[in-house]
Amino acid sequence: METFIAKRLIIRGMVQGVGFRPFIFNLANRLSLKGNVSNISSGALINIEGRAGDIESFCDLIPAQCPPLALITDSSIQNVSFRKFKEFSISASSIDNDKTGMVLPDISICDKCVSEMLDPLDSRYQYPFINCTECGPRYSIIEDIPYDRHKTSMKQFKMCETCLSEYTDYKNRRFHAQPNACKKCGPKLCLYDRHKNIINTKNPVKETANLLKSGYIVAIKGIGGFHLAVDAKNDDAVKLLRQRKIRPDKPFAVMSFSIENIKKYALVEKKEEKSLCSLQRPVVLLKKKFPFSLSEAIAPGNCFTGVMLPYAPLHYLLLQESFSALVMTSGNISGEPVAAKSNEAFEKLSDIADYFLINNREIIHRSDDSVIKYISDSPAFIRRSRGYVPAPVILKNNVPQILACGGDLKNVICLTKNNKAFLSQHIGNIENPETFRFCMETIKHMQSLFNIKPEIITHDLHPDYLSSKFAKKYASENTDIVRVPVQHHHAHIAACMAENMIDGPVIGVALDGTGYGTDGSIWGGEVLVVEAGRFQRLAHLAYIPMPGAAAAVREPWRMGIAYLYHTFGDDFFDFGIPFLQKIDTKKVKTLIQMISAKINSPLTSSMGRLFDAVAAIAGIRNNITYNGQAAMELESVSSIRNKKLYEYFLDNNEIVSIDVRPMIREIVLDLEKGIETGIIGRKFHNTLIRMLADICSTIKKKTGLNRVALSGGVFL
Repeated sequence: METFIAKRLIIRGMVQGVGFRPFIFNLANRLSLKGNVSNISSGALINIEGRAGDIESFCDLIPAQCPPLALITDSSIQNVSFRKFKEFSISASSIDNDKTGMVLPDISICDKCVSEMLDPLDSRYQYPFINCTECGPRYSIIEDIPYDRHKTSMKQFKMCETCLSEYTDYKNRRFHAQPNACKKCGPKLCLYDRHKNIINTKNPVKETANLLKSGYIVAIKGIGGFHLAVDAKNDDAVKLLRQRKIRPDKPFAVMSFSIENIKKYALVEKKEEKSLCSLQRPVVLLKKKFPFSLSEAIAPGNCFTGVMLPYAPLHYLLLQESFSALVMTSGNISGEPVAAKSNEAFEKLSDIADYFLINNREIIHRSDDSVIKYISDSPAFIRRSRGYVPAPVILKNNVPQILACGGDLKNVICLTKNNKAFLSQHIGNIENPETFRFCMETIKHMQSLFNIKPEIITHDLHPDYLSSKFAKKYASENTDIVRVPVQHHHAHIAACMAENMIDGPVIGVALDGTGYGTDGSIWGGEVLVVEAGRFQRLAHLAYIPMPGAAAAVREPWRMGIAYLYHTFGDDFFDFGIPFLQKIDTKKVKTLIQMISAKINSPLTSSMGRLFDAVAAIAGIRNNITYNGQAAMELESVSSIRNKKLYEYFLDNNEIVSIDVRPMIREIVLDLEKGIETGIIGRKFHNTLIRMLADICSTIKKKTGLNRVALSGGVFL
């Protein structure tokens, strides 16, 4: 006679908002088991009763057949007393003490919903908020966990009888789909002009498409915030958007209906296509096809263009109106967070957009589009945001509850709990008051959502960063919290190690534009040995004055002059290279006086500033309008195949100083010979690769280490 047993299972991981409860309901009924399933703060709770063999099959089939969006990270099972359930049901959610549930990121619309939306016979034909258990908004609409409709911004929309019947039908794809809605009961679109006047139209999407075709700029409310959209083929419209947004050169992202559309203007490799078509739908940086069939003003001076496929129903409806591509750039004033609320959009964007396509579903958590770039065969994040957040990075070991405040530029905060690191969406430069406020809101939301009470707060070593000042204030107000300042480049390598589950020690190569060093100088061309909470600096670019400090970042010609003076002394004034001919001699002499007198010329070992200097000396870019512009344009012209190198010198000091003056001398010689800029750029890149390989080889001989971690913006 077969034994009947009762079990209680707790399933942890990404099991809310993925159709997990309906899956468990159907699996239990298929095996004739009784009990219930419910969402709890830590995941999913299952009470199950039945034959021992059937329950064993049930437990085996959960990980084997769980929904594609689900991610089970942990589970526990225990014997319990019989409760004599009469059936299997989905029970009301409850809150437990262990609030470790993982919140699903926003997911792109699935093929089934696209098919229904484009089917004239379907009840949701052309409905721009269609979704199911396999797709749609999640993080952007959630207020708290457990994940239920009344804890989302969909709570204001009461389901109609048809939607409710779908929601309660275990055979339906929308069985317990929390954002379920239709034209009768769900969110709606409305089109306005910039003065908040409603545009009377029966079809706001069609009217928006007509406006875009006529060259107008439209602010469109999406999943994580507003986009500013124009027709990507309309050169005048793209240039007008640049003018109004005060964004002269920084590339815009574009969105196309299909991979076939994208291949008309960009080169798409299989690995890139896989990311473009993924559930996350990031912006992927692709090499342009030449001639470029979209407006050249989209990514001027750049061999890459950022492209994404539609991820919201509204995007499909717009793009099917015969657009090759739409520019879809963040709807914000430069330096501020993306606008998420309608009133905020009118206030911030009315000087930019001519019209506003708005919906009445509230965005709880704003987030920009994610951006990735392939390095060899691996995707690297330039921005990890919508589609990925708040899914955690899984760590190798459990760690204390930590709040990491990030830096002041391109800020992202991180909260840790157990073996998970919850990174926030892209926040931005927190020197801007609105962005700093957004950062504080994000910390508060994420602490609440994951019930994290920091034991440790970490921040950048720079004493004047706003993030550092916040951390000091936070620690002073919470005296049981330990405050830990962390050197910027140590953090770079530690993050790389954590993401790759490496304990160390490793040789760490950290290359970027700026980071406060332990000696008070500006670091950025660093080779370290890193192990857990310790690091040792073993090599760096030779220090050079950075005349004008922050001004040298905005004006690469300053670093060009600094490197020429550092290499040749006053002799460089006589060189006939185009770079020097374009700069006022009085400015150059003033700069030399600043360097000589050590006035506002802090020392730096920054690799980013070396890129700026070479870009300036080569005649590519003297001033920039966005971060990294000079380096990106240098990369863009460096496509000419060439294996030659420039000279460099490594000294024998305990901490190796990398002297690039031999390289600067040879670059000047090449310029005087009339060598193509593209060849100079390629030789420069070749030299850096060889130089770093030599340094790592030298350190390997000293330390015996053979594993290298690479991190920092220069690698992107």
